[in-house]
Amino acid sequence: MSKQQRPIEKLLIANRGEIACRIARTCRELGIATVAVFSDADADNPHVRACDEAVRIGPAPAAESYLKIDAVLAAAARAGADAVHPGFGFLAENAAFARAVIDAGLTWIGPSPEAMEALGSKVRARAIAQDAGVPVLQGSNDATPEAAAAIGYPLLIKASAGGGGKGMRVVREPAGFEEAAAASRREALAAFGDDTLFIERFVERPRHVEVQILGDTHGTVAHLFERDCSIQRRHQKIVEESPAPGLSDATRQALFDAAVKLGEAVGYVGAGTVEFLVEGDPVEGERFYFLEVNARLQVEHPVTEQITGLDLVACQIAVAEGGRAPLQIKRRGAAIEVRIYAEDADAGWLPQTGRIALWAPPTLPGIRVESGVETGGEVSVHYDPMLAKIIATGRDRGEARRRLCRALEQLRALGLTTNRAHLLSILRHPAFVAGDVHTGFLEEHGVSAPSLDDGQRGALARVAACVHELSRPRAYAAPTVPKGWRSSRFRDAELVVAGEAVRWRVAGDGWVIGIGDVSHAVSLVSRDGAALTLEIDGHRRTLTVVDAGDRWHVGAGDFSATLERDPPFPLPEEEAVAGGCVAPMTGTVRQITVAVGDAVAAGDALVVLEAMKMENTLRAVEAGRVAEVRVSEGQVVDAGAVLVVLEAAEDA
Repeated sequence: MSKQQRPIEKLLIANRGEIACRIARTCRELGIATVAVFSDADADNPHVRACDEAVRIGPAPAAESYLKIDAVLAAAARAGADAVHPGFGFLAENAAFARAVIDAGLTWIGPSPEAMEALGSKVRARAIAQDAGVPVLQGSNDATPEAAAAIGYPLLIKASAGGGGKGMRVVREPAGFEEAAAASRREALAAFGDDTLFIERFVERPRHVEVQILGDTHGTVAHLFERDCSIQRRHQKIVEESPAPGLSDATRQALFDAAVKLGEAVGYVGAGTVEFLVEGDPVEGERFYFLEVNARLQVEHPVTEQITGLDLVACQIAVAEGGRAPLQIKRRGAAIEVRIYAEDADAGWLPQTGRIALWAPPTLPGIRVESGVETGGEVSVHYDPMLAKIIATGRDRGEARRRLCRALEQLRALGLTTNRAHLLSILRHPAFVAGDVHTGFLEEHGVSAPSLDDGQRGALARVAACVHELSRPRAYAAPTVPKGWRSSRFRDAELVVAGEAVRWRVAGDGWVIGIGDVSHAVSLVSRDGAALTLEIDGHRRTLTVVDAGDRWHVGAGDFSATLERDPPFPLPEEEAVAGGCVAPMTGTVRQITVAVGDAVAAGDALVVLEAMKMENTLRAVEAGRVAEVRVSEGQVVDAGAVLVVLEAAEDA
């Protein structure tokens, strides 16, 4: 917070994507002009159009542009902005940036640089929590095998700076400590510019509960209730809710008191989140431990807004202008948020890149969508793969959960693999319905999305693609036969979709469509753009089909699929690298752990690939000897690129 407390007239948003769009919306409501910043890669992104003005701050690599303090301050000066909001990520928790904004005579929307320095290091924050009487886990600032042995296994290696699960590894036995620590250091250095680590006892099946706080310059620190963020993958949250289910009132109040006490200890100003682990249960007794403080607005802040009626961005601005934090806020109802990611959950939650063929968010009662993407937009390797947040509010948790399920069913995010179906599976799982959540939820329950081969999904998708071809306007000859189809000896037409022949013949006002040995009576009830309402064997369904030339993207209630249009001529087969190593995504080679001639066993690390600021260790699937290493460290590779080739070796 700057010393000059004055009304803000024009605010520069030092961020991109959905948070920039969300901040711009509040500013419009408050009558504050906004300035966006953008890299070359983001010149046409929605956040640029959401603001009144926009200033280019740099070329690709795009993510680095938003980290250039001088460029951001120059943009503020050029546009005549008198305040800066950092959003979350990038420079949001950078004390040097906050100090530079204040020194430039601008209003800083956030905690003081001194508070950020104190809390930005998890090591320092642990010490502050201990001094304030807040419980902490057994740990050590010395991330060495000797310190680890003193704590005992399993333990958690954590990066002192930043958040988002980056630089974090669970180690269950001494043999894996040094490799995990090295990976954590590399990841922390790449994400935060700081490779400082610490270690602490790992708690099995804990709850992850956080408390939203808001402080002002008059010495008040208020809590705005808690959020449960227990369901995570790769130590990153994907489901958040309030109230936290199954938490005793005594523990809830103790968490509030601890969070406020910690905020007061550092003179916290603005919005922040104090995070805790909770173990045990109300019957046998609950214990909680301090984790960290996120000295910024959280990704999941809409959950708190929905249950309090507050606009936290407006609160941040009011505090920065010298206003007071709101007190005596009442909680109303329940809210649940899910994060929509471009990722392949069935392949270890690997991030996905590419073009969004269709983005159509749901519009339903009690549903709020925060996104910064659109149809035709590109999801690149430079940024976190989160596409949007969907927040459902209800009179109670059950109503919020049902509404959220319906919203996910109606969401159309086609062209990329997303975690939508997995989120639906989580929300419908009996353990989640019962409120039995913890950080190992996904590992314990093995939640997965329904396969295209389950039930009638595959047939439904192929029928939809077929009707799309039959019913779309055609600008070529032979209007009764779509392009790419051929006449069969049964005088039907057929098209090979994802390796399976789909046959059809006209029947009255519709068609009989055959897939394998099963035929379906199909008619087109209506067509609205990409949305097709079909009647299939008397059952009406609405599906979405986007034609991408060599494939169709199909979306329905509980699944989405990409179906390849088989080419008329065979394509060259991809090179086989059995036992070797192929890039599962576009990324940067950070480390090569083998050399030509090395013998490797199944499971040995071959290459460390970084994508979207997260490291992925690629391992040998079988024993062999390294025949070729086709890449070098620092090289950017495309998905599908062959990185390492193994050959059979009797002595391997």
